[in-house]
Amino acid sequence: MAGRAPRDEEEDDGVRLRHKEELSRKIKEQKVVVDELSNLKKNRKVYKQQPNSNIFFLVDRTETLSQCKNTLDELKKAHQEMENSEKTNIKK
Repeated sequence: MAGRAPRDEEEDDGVRLRHKEELSRKIKEQKVVVDELSNLKKNRKVYKQQPNSNIFFLVDRTETLSQCKNTLDELKKAHQEMENSEKTNIKK
């Protein structure tokens, strides 16, 4: 098995492309959340939905904003790593 079949590489490219598009979509969503939280008046209440549930709990706005910014940073980092690995693969 000296090399991979072209079809396998095409499938890998498709999976990477879908993953990259999903990551881009999550980054856009997270940017909206951060922007919305940033522009709330100080006295506004923020509720967070529990995963897989219709239950919401009151949360601290500044703490939630901080968590959302961290999530956005992590998503951007993952996206950048994906971009860098694509560039490395193209050079090979």
